[in-house]
Amino acid sequence: MTAARRFLPLIALAAGLAAGAPARAEDLPVIKVEMKDGTITPNVIEVPANTRFKLEITNTGTSPVEFESVELKREKALAAGATSSIVFRTVDPGTYDVFDDFHPNSKATLVAK
Repeated sequence: MTAARRFLPLIALAAGLAAGAPARAEDLPVIKVEMKDGTITPNVIEVPANTRFKLEITNTGTSPVEFESVELKREKALAAGATSSIVFRTVDPGTYDVFDDFHPNSKATLVAK
């Protein structure tokens, strides 16, 4: 048996593992959201359903904000001028309420489709 033949099963295994490897955070779709002193932009946040994605949140305002969704069980507080991300493994198709917990009148909708 030649050396190449002995390593063929290992090469096949490595190729199979690489094909099934989970997506890295930098390979995920990125959806950007801006929060600013009581406003969330866009007001309707469209995301892919049943797919991993990253929600990148930037606070361009002068006061702290907190992106929150009770239905999605996610929250992220940001200081003024900060940017942070939340990686979602998957979201079922549907409509979800999101809000800024520090500015109670600030609301938006996340739509997974």
